Amino acid sequence: MTQRLTPSTALLLSLPPLLWAGNAVVGRLLHDLIPPMTLNFVRWVLAFFIVLPLAHRVLRRNSPLWPAWRHFALLGLLGVGCYNALQYLALQTSTPLNVTLVASSIPVWMLLVGTLCFGQEVSRRQVAGALLSMAGVLVVLSRGQWALLAEVRLVPGDVYVLLATLSWAFYSWLLAKPGGPAEIRSDWAALLMGQMVFGLAWSGLFTAGEWALAEHRISWGWPLVAGLLYIAIGPAVIAYRCWGMGVQRVGPAIAGFFSNLTPLFAALLSAAFLGELPHLYHGLAFALIVGGIVVSARR
Repeated sequence: MTQRLTPSTALLLSLPPLLWAGNAVVGRLLHDLIPPMTLNFVRWVLAFFIVLPLAHRVLRRNSPLWPAWRHFALLGLLGVGCYNALQYLALQTSTPLNVTLVASSIPVWMLLVGTLCFGQEVSRRQVAGALLSMAGVLVVLSRGQWALLAEVRLVPGDVYVLLATLSWAFYSWLLAKPGGPAEIRSDWAALLMGQMVFGLAWSGLFTAGEWALAEHRISWGWPLVAGLLYIAIGPAVIAYRCWGMGVQRVGPAIAGFFSNLTPLFAALLSAAFLGELPHLYHGLAFALIVGGIVVSARR
């Protein structure tokens, strides 16, 4: 049973967007130090060992995880293997603010995926909200120059983050569907571990392909080590736990609005650490995306 939104719950739900915004900024800072697929792989290896003491029983031979391996392998591919890897890849050529703004359209993509693939009914209000949010994405992609929209050329990062949002939409629907053992689904650490086991296999495969296709190098040092520790502990573990607790308290509908704080935090952090000041079109895009999601969610 959901509860009223209290200040403590609002604070709990505000922490994950802050950590996710920091994830985008750190990913941008590290893009010259480590390849993107490798960054994603190392991040989840560290997160695996952090969560292991809390969920080691999931790896036992008689664990209910193994009979449901297909379900968790797909979750691991979309959530661990693809989503963050594509975001890190996007940050090679795009800014944290652009990445988080385009990623704010995730609820819209969830609506489209739910309608086309999972039989979800869509109302006129939801369609109107989707159009508003997509207009916000177009503002980012066109850099605010509507007259040049027909001639706009996407940088690779814009395309990668769109693919990442599509991956997360499918991941969210599969996560929401009844599937997998109840013993694992009721424990956040066990559920995350079940995804990481298979997600690391996918991520390792992508990393091997990255190194096979081109010559790369890793510039080890304290900046890289500190960045890796942050993205493994903060966005991968703490944010996941806080988000789960917040959703349990107030439900996913209310909690979903807090995810749109990510671009705001990304703008503040980018200005502070990267010197990348937001432009007027970023504010317009943010207003359109949030407005579209609010319209979609209202009854």
